[in-house]
Amino acid sequence: MNADQLCGLLAEPSRLRTYSAIVLGASTPEQVAGSTGLAAPVVVKALQRLTKGGLIEASRDGFTADEAAFKDAVRQSRPERVPLDPDPARDNVLKSFIRDGRLTHFPTFPEKLQIVLEYLAQSFEVGRSYPESEVNEILNRWHPDHAALRRNLVDALLLDRENSIYVRRRAGVS
Repeated sequence: MNADQLCGLLAEPSRLRTYSAIVLGASTPEQVAGSTGLAAPVVVKALQRLTKGGLIEASRDGFTADEAAFKDAVRQSRPERVPLDPDPARDNVLKSFIRDGRLTHFPTFPEKLQIVLEYLAQSFEVGRSYPESEVNEILNRWHPDHAALRRNLVDALLLDRENSIYVRRRAGVS
């Protein structure tokens, strides 16, 4: 069941109240009617629709709610995450610090900072000269502290700086 189907099942107030009563422990139509104040025919119709939709299950012991349906619907509607790096260990580090195309905070461990900086350095073409203002503009897309990022990229030997002109080094060159 997807999120739209789930919301559709619970969009009707009588079904929402019926489902709530089941979640809170009612297991028979009479108990649902008693706790919701709904008329018996309305309860029966709501139970039929919720059962058909897969949100509740009927058994000899009565009705029970499928509470996992919510988690399943969220998981199903969530877009699949595209890895930031093909290496799972590096990707794990990157996903800890980069969300929605932004650097959320600076890693405190040097090894992790290096991985993040190597990733950010890919924003620059190898060998192309960038004036400092353009470097700042590119780095501001990642994090508001572009000066710290710029300094870290130079210190990590990922960018060369001379007379306020920056050039990305070739990969693997120190």
